[in-house]
Amino acid sequence: MYVGHFAIGLAIRARYPKVPALPIMMGVGFLDLLDGIFILLGFNTVTPNLASGPYLFFDLTFIDWDHSLLAALFWSVIWGLLFIKHRAVAAVAALAAFSHFIADWPMHNSDLALYPYSIEHYGYGLWGKLGTLAWVLEGAFSAVLAVYAWRISARRGVSLVWPCAVLVVLFLQLSPVASPMKFVATLQEPLTHILHGALVSLGFLIPGLLLTWLLDRAERVSS
Repeated sequence: MYVGHFAIGLAIRARYPKVPALPIMMGVGFLDLLDGIFILLGFNTVTPNLASGPYLFFDLTFIDWDHSLLAALFWSVIWGLLFIKHRAVAAVAALAAFSHFIADWPMHNSDLALYPYSIEHYGYGLWGKLGTLAWVLEGAFSAVLAVYAWRISARRGVSLVWPCAVLVVLFLQLSPVASPMKFVATLQEPLTHILHGALVSLGFLIPGLLLTWLLDRAERVSS
């Protein structure tokens, strides 16, 4: 899942408007931010596969250090502890981070381990079962959450026009047609895994910071 994570972030922020945007919008992508770094460092392994749809074009061969259940719980707690000065913020931040694993479960193709190197793996596999339709369903899921966030925020006089516009761009950008991962999957090693890791991390870092800024700006404008 990609744009769906940010949509979850918008919904959480709308539900908890007193919590700063950064712990939420960066939290929902924290596991993939780590994943990209761990791929670059060689801790995680991805394998190019042009038949792996709908938009990833890689098999997630080993992503246990951030996307196993135990690792997701560990890193979510770590993310929450960064904001422990305010316990309510820390709790919501940890929730946002762990939502990543929960949202990934329906999509991933049985590559979510119980713990690093565990034989037991999870993932319902909608990517593999539905292909392009899985991308469409992710868009519908994101739209529902965006509408929820829009309506809740509108009650406080906060407009989510620009954050929602960013979601649309992210949805179209990482699509079966426009995904840069398809090109990256055709390259030779080590360039393939270097670019893959970099794109994964930047794909959550830049939009996360942009959405944080837009949400903070929307709050200032409404006040």
